Amino acid sequence: QVQLVESGGGLVQPGGSLRLSCAASGFTFSNYALTWYRQAPGKAREPIATISASGITTNYADSVKGRFTISKDNEKNTMYLQMNSLKPEDTAVYYCGTLGVWGQGTQVTVSA
Repeated sequence: QVQLVESGGGLVQPGGSLRLSCAASGFTFSNYALTWYRQAPGKAREPIATISASGITTNYADSVKGRFTISKDNEKNTMYLQMNSLKPEDTAVYYCGTLGVWGQGTQVTVSA
């Protein structure tokens, strides 16, 4: 079955960087678009970045545009989210998703 496993979260100071990974299995990774989502405390889960199956086309929420970069390695069945210039408001649990499935999430906390 489809499995997605996120990793790379942690505690970082404002202005810092993190790179999240999403390891996928159970489907033909190169055939599907994937999305990074996040859910802040008390808020709904929201999509923040999407990448096409080929990896050529990307889209970002305005809140992360210019700071976050989504990418995927179809040989490693892994998607990434490079997060730079992190802000306290980026604090959330980050999930990857496709085909109606999400991983367990990884916590990102931005705090001094």
